[in-house]
Amino acid sequence: MGAGVIKSNDGGGGGKRRRRTRRRSAPMAEINVTPFVDVMLVLLIIFMVAAPLLTVGVPVELPKTAANPLPGEQEEPLTVTIAPDLSMTIQTTAVAADELVPKLRAIAAERASDRVYLRADGSIPYEAVVQVMGALNAGGFSDIGLVTDIGGPSLGGPEN
Repeated sequence: MGAGVIKSNDGGGGGKRRRRTRRRSAPMAEINVTPFVDVMLVLLIIFMVAAPLLTVGVPVELPKTAANPLPGEQEEPLTVTIAPDLSMTIQTTAVAADELVPKLRAIAAERASDRVYLRADGSIPYEAVVQVMGALNAGGFSDIGLVTDIGGPSLGGPEN
């Protein structure tokens, strides 16, 4: 099987002149994903940099539970109590108001933790509680936990 060639007798050029027709390009059936990938990588980098900056939280002291303490906490927690008559005690020892800061400094020098729990009667003025908190801070205790009792009223009203 071979291919044949037909020759014409009209002088070698062929009877018909061929016109050059411009080929129209066919529609592209493939999607160019390179620009899409470039944009997505830029967005990924922007979000990776910006995401840590968006985490804003309110510092709160989480409630305590009846769970066992962590192994690293071996000291007994320090407790300062304000009675309704404004007398103060550290653990079980009564302390005068003017002796509070020096005794707290001496205790802070012996302790590894700066955690202290403040117990105050609900009937005493807020000003007295804040003054004792300032004395605790001046005595070297910056991690102050306020001790409350459970079962009080909620801000949302009574629960059903």
